[in-house]
Amino acid sequence: MSRIIDVTVPVRPGMLTYPGDPIVAIERTSDMRNGDLSNLSVLSMSTHTGSHVDPPIHFVEDGATIDALALDTLIGPAHVVDMRGVGSIGASELDPLDLPHDVERLLFITDWSARWAEPSPDFPDVVTGVSADGAGWLIARGIRLVGTDFISIETADDPTFPVHRALLGADIAIVEGLDLRDVSAGRYTLWCLPLKIHEGDGGPARVVLVED
Repeated sequence: MSRIIDVTVPVRPGMLTYPGDPIVAIERTSDMRNGDLSNLSVLSMSTHTGSHVDPPIHFVEDGATIDALALDTLIGPAHVVDMRGVGSIGASELDPLDLPHDVERLLFITDWSARWAEPSPDFPDVVTGVSADGAGWLIARGIRLVGTDFISIETADDPTFPVHRALLGADIAIVEGLDLRDVSAGRYTLWCLPLKIHEGDGGPARVVLVED
């Protein structure tokens, strides 16, 4: 049987969130330890918490919402590439990968993956992200989905989010917040299923990779 690797970051209070986003709160409102009939909790968080999918509507006016994304974009063959030690993922970093021409889903392991082992990592000053020309490379190659281990694919040096706008404007789904520390570079089958939120601008997802 093929190995199934869960690359989803657990949702919990105190977890890393993007600056300015709501923090995660989980409140047990019915508790069997207190004599209640069942256990029941209320969950409060951003739609861009932890492992999540950005649909076009996140940065594109009238773009597709999370419930409108095609499942054949979110499920299928994917290539994981190792970008540890790379400061910015641009065309000069992507060209040497010599990827097969039929690649449609690309996931990046960066130095951040190791930090998911920390209970509460701080938001870093510098992250490895996709550059503007890297986004152009992905668009030109016909990539349908791109993912990364950090909670943003942006390099964080431009507050206008040009990479998000370029990728989402080209209808490329973005998956962020993947725990790839136990994943080796190579080909897998990706299963990425975000919550089907009506007209949602994002969707927390359970994401797994199946070894081919």
